[in-house]
Amino acid sequence: QVQLVESGGGLVQAGGSLRLSCAVSGSIFSLTAMAWYRQAPGQQRELVATIYSNRRTNYADSVEGRFTISRDNAQNTVRLQMNSLKPEDTAVYYCNNHIGTYPWGQGTQVTVSS
Repeated sequence: QVQLVESGGGLVQAGGSLRLSCAVSGSIFSLTAMAWYRQAPGQQRELVATIYSNRRTNYADSVEGRFTISRDNAQNTVRLQMNSLKPEDTAVYYCNNHIGTYPWGQGTQVTVSS
């Protein structure tokens, strides 16, 4: 059973930065494309960033140039560096594989104040 544990969220002012981490257990991590998703109140969960096994990355237009996804295969960890944060980035952030089929973790809350 795959387990996902997200951490690193918090309250930050607009323009600030946060670094999220996701510890992954129970999967062949190094071969798996991983992703970060987010869900704002009253909205559907959306894909934010993807990193493939060859470290190729994709980003949603709304975060391109501000967020960076990375992976550490030795530690089975995927990270999301978020810079120049905006109030509209406020959401619960989750990690999962690139098609969202693992059991979802608890997520980590990111709140950006204006």
